[in-house]
Amino acid sequence: MLEELDIRNLGPIREATIAPAAGMTAITGETGAGKSMLLSAIRLVSGGAAESSRVSAGADEAWAQAIFALADDAVASEHSGDTNDAGDDAGSDDSDSGLTGAAAAVAKAHDAGVDPEDGELFLSRTVRASGRSRAVLGGKSVPRSVLGAIAGELVTIHGQTDQLKIAASSRQREFLDRVAGDEAELAAYRKAWDALAAMDERLERLRSQESSARQQADYLRESIDRINRIDPQPGEDEELKARRERIENAADIAQGVGSALGALDASQVDVDAADGASAVELINHAVTSLRAIRVGGAFAEQADRLESINADLGDVVFALSQELGDEGSVEDLDQINGRIHELGDLTRRWGPTLADVLAWRDKAAFDLEDLDASPEKVAELESERQTLYAAALAAADVLSAARVAAAADLGARVTEELGSLAMLGASLEVRVTPRDKADDPLGPYGRDDIAFLFTPFEGSPQLPMGKSASGGELSRLMLALELVAADTRGGADQTFIFDEVDAGVGGKAAVELGKRLARLARSAQVIVVTHLAQVASWADAQFVVTKEPPDADDDDLGVVTTIAEVNGETRVHEIARMLSGSESEASLDHARELLKESVL
Repeated sequence: MLEELDIRNLGPIREATIAPAAGMTAITGETGAGKSMLLSAIRLVSGGAAESSRVSAGADEAWAQAIFALADDAVASEHSGDTNDAGDDAGSDDSDSGLTGAAAAVAKAHDAGVDPEDGELFLSRTVRASGRSRAVLGGKSVPRSVLGAIAGELVTIHGQTDQLKIAASSRQREFLDRVAGDEAELAAYRKAWDALAAMDERLERLRSQESSARQQADYLRESIDRINRIDPQPGEDEELKARRERIENAADIAQGVGSALGALDASQVDVDAADGASAVELINHAVTSLRAIRVGGAFAEQADRLESINADLGDVVFALSQELGDEGSVEDLDQINGRIHELGDLTRRWGPTLADVLAWRDKAAFDLEDLDASPEKVAELESERQTLYAAALAAADVLSAARVAAAADLGARVTEELGSLAMLGASLEVRVTPRDKADDPLGPYGRDDIAFLFTPFEGSPQLPMGKSASGGELSRLMLALELVAADTRGGADQTFIFDEVDAGVGGKAAVELGKRLARLARSAQVIVVTHLAQVASWADAQFVVTKEPPDADDDDLGVVTTIAEVNGETRVHEIARMLSGSESEASLDHARELLKESVL
C-alpha cells in the first residue's frame, strides 16, 4: 500500500506529506485548491511525463516521493524465486511468470538492481525548472519506464485521463482473467503455445533456406569432418608442447640429471671413481660414525635424522633416474611438431582451446540438422506441429470456457452495482468471441477476442468502454468492476485512486457511492478525491487541501496550497462545510450524524 507521499515545490504545493490510511482515504477541499496536484505527484512517481511548468514559481525543481509498504509474502516471493533463476527464461516478463501486484513490483525492482529495504520501496522523481527530470528507485537512478512498470503493479488511478487504459483489449483480457481466476488454464495454454511457436519458427527457418543456407550447411559438414579426422583431445596440444620442449632440451636434461645423480648416488650412473664419494655414501659414512659412539642420546638422534634425510635423497634419486633416456628421438620430434601444427590450425579457426573446438563441433552438428532441409525433415516437423497445434487448441478451448463463464457473471454483477451508483439503466456486457482468423485463430493468450461493452443509460447504443461514458460515469464503472473483482478474488494487493468518481452524483446515490468505496477498502487501499461529504464521511482518514494567500514577504510566490489531516471536531467542521458551505450548528449536527452513520 502507499504508506507516504511527499511533495516539494509542485505547483502551488510548497511542501506536503500525506500518510494515507490502510483502508479508505478521502482528499477534500474547495474547487481549485489544488487537489489535482496530488494526482500529479502520483503520476510523476509512476513515470508520467515531466512538465517543467508544474515546478512552483521561484523554485529550481519539484520533487515527489512515494513510499510503498509491501506485504511480507510479496518480499518473500522474490527471494524464493532467486533459487529458480537458472531455469527461468531471462526474457520472460512478470505476467508470464504469474507474479502480480506487490510481488511483481518486487521482482521488477530486483531486476533493476534494487531490493526492498525493511519491507518498503521508495519511488521518487525530480523535475527541474529547465525541463529535465530524474527518476530514482530506492536511491538508485533508473529510467522513468522502470518507475512506471513498478508503480503500475502497485497503483491504479481511475481518473478521466487514466481510464482510457482499460479501453485496450489487452487490459480487458487481463482484468477478465483476474476475475476468472484462470491462472492454471492460462499457464497450461501458454506452455502449449510456446512449444507451437518454437516449432513454427524452426519450420519457417527451414522453408526459407536459400543458397547461402546450403553453403553454410556445406561449411559445417566439411568443418565437422575435418575436426573428426584430426580427433583432438582436450589439453592434448599443451601436453605435446611440453614433450617437444623436453626433446629439444634433451642434451641439457641428460647432462644436468646425470651430474645430479652422480653427486647424490654414484651407483646410478657411470661415474669415474676420481669424482669422489657421492652424497648418499657420505651420509651413510656419517651415520656409521655416529652409531659407533657408545654414548647414546644426542648422537643417536642425529644419526636417526641423517637416515631420514638419506631416505628422502633415495626418493629424489629414484625420480631423477626415471627421467634418463625418456627424451625421445628426432623422429618423435617431427611427429609431435606435425600434430601440434594440426591442432593449432583447429584452435585458430574454432578455438581458442581444443575444448572450444569440440564444443563448436557438437553445436555445429545440431545446427546442421536444421540446415539440411530435406523434404523428409520438413514433413517430420510438420507432423510434429500438427500434434502441438492440436494440444494448443485444446488448451485454448479450456481457457475460453473459463473466460465465457466468468464474463457472464462479471457483466451481470457489474450491472447490478451500477444501479446503486446512480446509473440506473446502465449495463456492462463482457463479450468473449473466437478470434476471426480462419487460418490460425490462436495467439499468445488464447483464441479469444474480449470486449467490454458499456451502455451508459437505457436506450443508449452499446459501445466499447472509453467511447461511451463521461469521466464520472467511467470512474463509477471502474469502481463497480473493482468491487466485483475484490468480492470474487479477494484483495487486489493494490492502491486504487479514484478521481471524479462522484461527478454528477448526489443525495442517496452519493451515500451508496461512499459505502461501496469503503467496501472496496476492506480488501485494498482506496484513495478518493471527492467534493461530496456523503463520500468523504466513509473514509478512515481525511486530508483537506486548502489554498492560502502568500505572505507579504513572499508575494511573488503566488497562492500556496497546504494539505492537512483532519480528525475529531476538525473533521466535523470540514464535513459540515462540504454539506452546506457553512459551519452552523445545524450543519455541524448533520455532519456528526453523517459520520456516525457512515460505518459498514
